[in-house]
Amino acid sequence: MATLTVWKFDTPEGASDAEDTLLQLQKQELIKVLDAAVATWPEGEKKPRTKQLHDLTGAGALSGTFWGMLFGLIFFMPLLGAAIGAAAGALGGRMADIGIDDDFIDSVKTQVTPGTSALFLLSQDAVVERVREAFPSGHAQLLQSNLDSAQEARLREVFAD
Repeated sequence: MATLTVWKFDTPEGASDAEDTLLQLQKQELIKVLDAAVATWPEGEKKPRTKQLHDLTGAGALSGTFWGMLFGLIFFMPLLGAAIGAAAGALGGRMADIGIDDDFIDSVKTQVTPGTSALFLLSQDAVVERVREAFPSGHAQLLQSNLDSAQEARLREVFAD
């Protein structure tokens, strides 16, 4: 089963650094990264910068559109030019009806602030304890996941300070 998680980092470069770490872990077959995207929000900037991690899986247009619409909903900004921005806006009102919960959007929006970053990760087959060893204590905070309550509690426990 694929797991969607959103991780917050206390620095603008934290999520990008996590990307590098995940690429190394994937090479060691400790996690399979299906898709990912990073939002970085340096201090003094009006809005975050976003980047889909295309190099991980060669993701297609559907994946890019998904991340574009999600970031558009969370941060209210066009991502991939006027055409996709318009499409994201047109579809934005319907996103709650196709599975992106309003509470999820609001939660991420309020927690990713200037001076922070976030990693949106779609993964599977993670060896959680080994992945945890690759990150310093307190390095990341789990904001959201699609795991059941028990699995999410276990993941929060493993990544707790």
